[in-house]
This record gives sequence, structure tokens and C-alpha cells, in this order.
Amino acid sequence: MPEDAFKSAALKSHRRRELREFLMSRRARVSPAEAGLPVGGVRRRTPGLRREEVAVLAGVGASWYQWLEQGRDISVSPQVLDAVARVLRLSDAERRHLYALAGLNPPAPEVAAEKRDMCDGLRRVIDTWMPYPAHIMDLYYNCVMYNDAAAMVLGMRPDITQNCLVDFFTDPLYRSRSKSWEGNARTVVAQFRAACAARPDDEGFQAVLAEVRDASEEFGALWEQRDIEDAGQIRKELDHPVVGLLVVESTLMKVPARPDLAIVLHTPLDEANTAAKLEWLASPEGRRGALYPVAG
Repeated sequence: MPEDAFKSAALKSHRRRELREFLMSRRARVSPAEAGLPVGGVRRRTPGLRREEVAVLAGVGASWYQWLEQGRDISVSPQVLDAVARVLRLSDAERRHLYALAGLNPPAPEVAAEKRDMCDGLRRVIDTWMPYPAHIMDLYYNCVMYNDAAAMVLGMRPDITQNCLVDFFTDPLYRSRSKSWEGNARTVVAQFRAACAARPDDEGFQAVLAEVRDASEEFGALWEQRDIEDAGQIRKELDHPVVGLLVVESTLMKVPARPDLAIVLHTPLDEANTAAKLEWLASPEGRRGALYPVAG
């Protein structure tokens, strides 16, 4: 057997074994009472559900579920896996793990109810990033919050749309400061296209897309090029009216517990004395100077 085929077979065998162990462990954790089954007079070796009970509650054949739990090479559908996940009371993370073990693309993550109120903690993250710019945006590039440095350096403020994609193309203040705007515009659009492609039926993306296409012909032209890039790091050169050239690198970081949010951190690069300038801008003296910039 060729080496690649051997590795593929070994990985498939490992995935099936993990699927079997995972389903058995989750089944053992759900009691008949939790599943809504009558338990009077039934003697059980283990406190969890039986395979046949999972099959009945999920609306699938007993033999099929047994084959699934045994890790056999059978056809599975998202609808059936969702039914099994419901019966086994899987969390969203466990449900996506089940998809991966069954060989299907996992569904988009959902925000767990107990994780929805994380804004105070995320605010502490970006405030701790001071004196460097940082902001948080949702799936659709809407700005959820930003720190003081993002306001002073990137020009984030209440009187703009608060959508990072729309503002990139329409905010004259940011456009006037960004020396790398043209080079970065292609990357920004390619990353947004990748995000849209991952959720083609999401009306939120379509609404933002319609707004920015109406607002910017430059965006429309770049969109038609159909470039695709994963979100990552972008080098930004900014001409600040008080301290002059700033060179930073933005890094987009996902929040696993809040898959609907991303943190964007701007790190100073070793150019143009950027770190020292950002520290000065965040100081009391720098804040006063930013309020009353001296014309050059």
C-alpha cells in the first residue's frame, strides 16, 4: 500500500474509533429520565441510554445507529446527526465535533447562552492592549467596541457607520491617514469575500455587501475580481497629524467562546519609532497634543 494511502486509512480508522468512543461516552451521560423515557421497573446495567433508545428518540433505525456508533463506513446526513446530537444533549462544540468525526463539514458555531454576556471581559482585553489600537467586531464587520488608541490613531468615533468594511472605503479621515490604503484594500475585500462564502445564505452579509457596493465604486471593482484570502495579519502605514508615520500590524483573532466576534489587535512594528509614538499619544501630554495638533 502506498504511504499516502496507508496514512489516509490510518486517519480514517482513528476517526472511526474516536467516533465510537465519543458516542458511547455521551450516551452514558444521558439518563432515561433526562431523555423523557419511562423508567419504572426497568433493570439497567448502566445508568445511561441504550443504543436502541437513542435510535428511537432520534428517529433512525436501530441497526443504523449501531453501525454509526461502531464507526462503520455508512452514509450520514446533517439532519440525522442533529437528531442524534439533540438526543444526546450535546453542546454546540460537541455537535460540531460529532460532525467532524462523522466526516462532514461542521456547522457554523453558535454562541452558548452562558457565553453571550462576555463584553466586560472583552473590554478589559482591548483596554489592556493600550497604548496600542484594538477593536472588536462581529461577523459582519460591525464595530462592537474600540479602545482609546483606536480612536486616536485609526479615527474610530461615534459619528461614522461603525462598520469596519464600510468605513474603510467611505471614511475620509481614515482614508487621509492611511498610506497603505490602496495595497490593503484588495486584501480587505478578499477577506470579506471569504467570510461571505463561508455563509452564503446569511442575510447579514448580503446587507453589508449591498451597503458598501452602493457607497463605493472602488469596492465594487475589487469585489468583481473575486479574490479570496483568509483573515490574518495586515501591515498598515498611517500618517498621524501629530506624530507622523506609524507602522503597525493588525492581527485578527477569533474568540472561540464567542464565534460571532473577533478581536483586532494592532502591534507596532520596528519602524518609525512607532511604539514610542503610540505610548506618547496615550499619555496626558499626547492626548492634549492630539486635541490641538500643530499644522506642519
